[in-house]
Amino acid sequence: MPHPLSALGVVHTLISLPPVVAGLYSFARFHRIDVSMRAGQLYLAGLTLSVLTSFGLSSTGGLNPGHVLGALALLAAFTGALVVPRLQFLGRLRPHLQTFGLSFSFFLLLVPGINETLSRLPVGRPLAAGPDDPTVQGALLAWLLLFVFGFALQVRQIVVSHRAQRRAP
Repeated sequence: MPHPLSALGVVHTLISLPPVVAGLYSFARFHRIDVSMRAGQLYLAGLTLSVLTSFGLSSTGGLNPGHVLGALALLAAFTGALVVPRLQFLGRLRPHLQTFGLSFSFFLLLVPGINETLSRLPVGRPLAAGPDDPTVQGALLAWLLLFVFGFALQVRQIVVSHRAQRRAP
């Protein structure tokens, strides 16, 4: 087995799955991660636990790019969920920035996950050798394009929703 998981690695992996499911559910149901909904709250809590448990993992023996992405994901999520909604001066930009922060955190959450999954599965014959492998690079490019396209759709929905609210009596 090329990259066996430690006990903490297994725990981290199990903890990392609920925020992915909650995020996907939120996108499918609400077209965004909405922290006023239970799925959005589960996403934030799960993301936090996932990032915290990742700090105990490191193949290099110290801080690695995955840790930095996790910290950025937390910063983006909590800025979008807690800070942006309170900044009244942002006006009509608030829903866009809130949606971006939470969606970007989801994007960042899966970047190390894509690398780790492709570098470990299938067991014994992983699809990729590591983050520099063309398979991982291609998957990350596809993930980036999906994020950009998805956020563009979210912006469109916000604009359409605001227009509908202005027209309503």
